[in-house]
Amino acid sequence: MCSTGFVRSLGFALLPLAVCCIVANVLLFFPGGTTQYLQEGKLSRLVWFMMGIGGGGALMFLPAGVFISLGKCTGCCWNESVMMCGSVTAALVGLAGSGYCFVISAMAMMEGPQCDTGLGWSYPFANEGGRYLFEQETWSNCSYPVSIVEWNVTLLSILLGLSGLEFIICFLQVINGLVTAVCRPCCYKQDYTLNA
Repeated sequence: MCSTGFVRSLGFALLPLAVCCIVANVLLFFPGGTTQYLQEGKLSRLVWFMMGIGGGGALMFLPAGVFISLGKCTGCCWNESVMMCGSVTAALVGLAGSGYCFVISAMAMMEGPQCDTGLGWSYPFANEGGRYLFEQETWSNCSYPVSIVEWNVTLLSILLGLSGLEFIICFLQVINGLVTAVCRPCCYKQDYTLNA
C-alpha cells in the first residue's frame, strides 16, 4: 500500500476548501453585497480576525502544497518515512489554521452581528449565548444591514463546516504520517531479513 497517494488526495481536497473559506470570509465584509457598512466601519468586530482568509484559507495552502508535492509512489519508496515526517509538520500547521478558523467563527456566531436596532448600533444578541439562532423571530430586531443575521449565520456556518473538514483532513494526515514514519522502516527491515 502506498500512503503518499493518500496524502496527495488529502492535499487536493484541501485546496477547494481553502478557497471557499477565503470567499466566505470576504463576503462577510460586504453585508447584502454592499460596501457601505465596510466604509462606515460598522462590521462585526470578529470579522476583522480574518479567520477564513488567514486560518482556513491562506494557511491551508502550506499543508496542501506539501501533501501534493509528495511524489507518486511507485514500488518501494525508501524515503517515504522522511517525507511523511515533513507532511506531519505541515499538517500540524493546518490543524492550527483550521482550529483558529473554527474557534473564531464559533465565537462570531455566538456573539451575533453588529446591527442597527432602531436604538443605535449594537450587538443585540451578544449576551444570549447563541440562543438567538433558535429564535428566528428575534432576527428582525436588526433593521440594518437588511438580513444581516441570515447573512452572518449562513457564511459563518459555511466557515465552521469547511474548517471542521480541514481539521479532520489534517488530523488524518498527522495519524497517517506518524504511523508511516514509525512503521515503514520496520516493514523494510522485515523485508530485508526475509530476503536474506
